[in-house]
Amino acid sequence: MAREKPFGWGIMGTGTIAGLFAADLSLLPQARLAAVHSRSRDKAQAFAGRFGTATAYDDEAAFLADPAIEAVYVATPNHLHVAQALAAIAAGKPVLIEKPIALKSGDVEAIAQAARERGVFAMEALWTRFLPAVRAARAHIAAGRIGPVKRIRADLSYAHQPESGSRFFDPALGGGAAFDLGVYPLSLTLHLLGEPLAASGRWFAAGTGVDLRSEFRLDYPEAVADLSCGFDRTGANRFLIEGERGALLLESPFLKAQRLTAYADPGRGAAAYGRGRSLATRLLDRLPLPGPGRENHAFPGRGLQFQIEAAMAAIRAGETASATMPLAESAAVLRIIETVLAQPPAG
Repeated sequence: MAREKPFGWGIMGTGTIAGLFAADLSLLPQARLAAVHSRSRDKAQAFAGRFGTATAYDDEAAFLADPAIEAVYVATPNHLHVAQALAAIAAGKPVLIEKPIALKSGDVEAIAQAARERGVFAMEALWTRFLPAVRAARAHIAAGRIGPVKRIRADLSYAHQPESGSRFFDPALGGGAAFDLGVYPLSLTLHLLGEPLAASGRWFAAGTGVDLRSEFRLDYPEAVADLSCGFDRTGANRFLIEGERGALLLESPFLKAQRLTAYADPGRGAAAYGRGRSLATRLLDRLPLPGPGRENHAFPGRGLQFQIEAAMAAIRAGETASATMPLAESAAVLRIIETVLAQPPAG
């Protein structure tokens, strides 16, 4: 049987995440970077030169018409995602859209409807769901290793200074901790437990009016999730799943987790989560102590290759959506953020 030719990706955007995507793309022999688009031709050419022989474009219509592009990865600032995703879909190109897929939940349905009508694939690039460590955690839960999940706790916080022009703090660019960081623990919780019965929380404003920090509580029939994110500190950045008979801890930084620790006693998992990531804790975690089952799920690169592989498989199978990252859950995450940010800021 003839080997399939490498799958051709086009990238819209030349920023940091676009570069990470292109670098991880090079780890997959069945994929290649076919083209890149930027409003600046010089930037597009420089980016293409870093990653091989991709065609550089500064014209969006010409980029989307390139027959070498089998799917488009939208890696531009948050406020551009929806319009560019819809343009790609209209051109008949499957699309992978960097998180957050949109800034309004209603826009996700517009993307989903357009993809259904055009018959092309569309998915949010929430790459954490596809990591081997996350797949292993789901397998442990499905096998009943920790019993029914009773609580999830997670914080994802990285300190950022509110510098002038920073995309993190600019409301016009879709800034704020919830859109940049909060989508990770929220999406991962929905991946494990589904949509909650109710969502609540609070947020603290930065000087520009976006959320500097946000806290979420998700209520389920038999479980609760306490999640937070922020630019005000650099946190432990771990994700704890507590069950009736045990616990699972996705080690820091959980958004690109390479280690999973299983505890036979949920109390020990909670204690480990509360210790944070001091030097002493990191050294203790490396000791071959009895009790915790520590799993290594290391991978080369940054971990984006797993979502790339999943998207390519779905596209080649003629699917228009991902079972692992359905657009309905992308919309649900944004509805939770909307619910919390609709309140006056705390403090």
